[in-house]
Amino acid sequence: MANIPDNLKYTESDEWARLEADGTVTVGITDFAQESLGDIVFVEMPTVGNTVAFNDGVAVVESVKAAADIHAPIGGEILEVNEEVRGSPELVNGDAYGNWLFRVKPSNAAELDKLLNAEQYAAKIGS
Repeated sequence: MANIPDNLKYTESDEWARLEADGTVTVGITDFAQESLGDIVFVEMPTVGNTVAFNDGVAVVESVKAAADIHAPIGGEILEVNEEVRGSPELVNGDAYGNWLFRVKPSNAAELDKLLNAEQYAAKIGS
């Protein structure tokens, strides 16, 4: 059974989003996504300072067998990227929820309500 933490929101395209206490949103890919991709070898991060819209393709994760676009689960400004993951993308395979990809300052936090909860995401992936 897939690891699907209850405290996160999920996208149809297998990203997770966590609303932080300061109002920012931390984003990564799900455990299901990293398992499906296999050994991750490269992550193309979004550009800090760029403004993105809900569901925009903003990053790319490449594995030994595929490349996957990463979509913004919320619109806003890219505040930060995870340099540790940029340098060692395989970290995502070890802990998809501990190794986030980027942080967003949301332009409309209500967009998080469009995302799936853990139970809905589990149903989507058949877990």
